[in-house]
Amino acid sequence: MCNQEPQCAAAVLMVRPAGFGFNPQTAASNAFQHGLPANPAIDIQAAALREFDALAESLSRAGVELVIAEDTPAPAKPDAIFPNNWVSFHHDGTVVLYPMLAQNRRLERREEVLAQVTRQGAFRVVRTVDLSHHERDGKFLEGTGSLVLDRIARVAYASLSPRTDPDVLGEFAQQMHYELIIFETFDAGTPIYHTNVLMAVGTSFAVLCAELIPSPRRAAVLAKLDATGHELVAITPQQMRDFAGNLIELARAHGGGRIIALSTGAWRSLEPSQRRVLEKHGEIVAAEIPTIERLGGGGVRCTVAEIHLPHRAQAAGGAFLMS
Repeated sequence: MCNQEPQCAAAVLMVRPAGFGFNPQTAASNAFQHGLPANPAIDIQAAALREFDALAESLSRAGVELVIAEDTPAPAKPDAIFPNNWVSFHHDGTVVLYPMLAQNRRLERREEVLAQVTRQGAFRVVRTVDLSHHERDGKFLEGTGSLVLDRIARVAYASLSPRTDPDVLGEFAQQMHYELIIFETFDAGTPIYHTNVLMAVGTSFAVLCAELIPSPRRAAVLAKLDATGHELVAITPQQMRDFAGNLIELARAHGGGRIIALSTGAWRSLEPSQRRVLEKHGEIVAAEIPTIERLGGGGVRCTVAEIHLPHRAQAAGGAFLMS
């Protein structure tokens, strides 16, 4: 089965922000977002660009292939730096487009970004699954923020929240042939907005803040991770808030093993024993992104959309259907 689709991608899409900032349209459901800095002299956009460029350089230096699209200044898209919420790319040539809760985030779905992926990376697209029509019914599923995918075992983990609807989950599972493991999570009585801040799945390891999943679903999640051969790194709620669960395993484009990318804040929050487990599974690539984390409410994993698409033999081809 793992010959059909590897867990980790060797290429990612990143979007360089043109107007990064605190998004009031998402703040109500994202407790990881914090307000503007106390020092009004701080240039938020400039700080976010510095952090983005340093992260991209670190990933490139580690051997990951990057497709970097430029955000457009207008209309304003304060969360454009997080493309994994509106698109995912799959090994069989499928592109999935997702319904977004915030109206200003729906503007991030840009055909020119998708075209750049196929053009620059010479990737082949076979079909597009467009789930964005669910926005008309107030139902949302925000990509690999809402979904944590075990691509090898074809298991999709999802924590229900205002941004993760069970009906849209069902359509995703049917279209993409995934088994769903659905659960609820509560932090101080509030649903956690995205599954990928409390959970990450690599080829042979998983990170999970299990104590925020009520029983008996907690046991079901842990049992599935064990059955699929994942060594567990259990994190605390505070480590989760420091984005220790928001990490991603990636492959080097030209071979040579795997990397695990996360923020330096997330890495610092981990205990030595937890770090040792992760180091067994890949080279650690840590980047300093405090502005992105604090104002955007997302970590390193949120800034990349893995590209699992097959490469084209020739430069021509690739089509998208966007509603």
